Amino acid sequence: MKTSFFFQATLTTVAGTLSALAISTSANAATFVDTELSLLVDVSGSISTSEFNLQKQGYVDAFNNADLFNNFISKGDIGKIAVNLIYWSGTTQQQQSVGWTLIDSVEASQNFANAISATTRPFSGSTVIGSAINFATPLIFNNDFDSTRQVIDVSGDGTSNAASTAAARDAALAAGVDAINGLVIGNSTSLFNFYDDNVKGGAGAFVLQANTFADFASTVEQKLKREIISTPPITSVPEPATLIGLLGLGAFGVTTKLKRHQKQAVKC
Repeated sequence: MKTSFFFQATLTTVAGTLSALAISTSANAATFVDTELSLLVDVSGSISTSEFNLQKQGYVDAFNNADLFNNFISKGDIGKIAVNLIYWSGTTQQQQSVGWTLIDSVEASQNFANAISATTRPFSGSTVIGSAINFATPLIFNNDFDSTRQVIDVSGDGTSNAASTAAARDAALAAGVDAINGLVIGNSTSLFNFYDDNVKGGAGAFVLQANTFADFASTVEQKLKREIISTPPITSVPEPATLIGLLGLGAFGVTTKLKRHQKQAVKC
């Protein structure tokens, strides 16, 4: 009798918990995409007006190209991504110049390109990569999207001269960001090594190098395609040998967004 009562009580607990989780997930309904990609673009004082324009045009051209959607974005499991664009410079100089945008068609991709084209340069100060990462991270966890992979991409032409870049990277990864990639502008080995050691982090993370600002556009296109088709490593899932195991798997399936918000709340 005791065993029967325990079994019935456990089933009731499982059903009630799953129901509560489903309600929580519904209340935090999000658009599911393959990747959430945050583009962090350096506008510090070392970047001239012409170099800023080359960076901006590189992203405009990449998202204007129908190939990006037709042969990369659309090939994902869901066939959609979400992306935003942030200009950054000094410690308190960060601006989300293009907010989170759903890319689910060639037209949407080209509209995002037009939005980038319409932006203006907001800063021209020092180079503080860590503050840029700290600014971008909560925007990922408080947007209207959810995904299997969240990526921050940092492009720049100099090492950070304030705050700890590695600490900001580690905090972002601890909060739930899957990968932080870098795009180095210039042929400096020491700059590449700085990004490799302090910016890059997470599963499948990488650093690319554009030797000149003129090379930026082609490198951006290569970078975006690599980020879009990247998938997180496969991890084994334990078999649901008990009702508790079943509950864990059920919760995993319906509470991705909720868990991400919880992680962010812990971080704050």
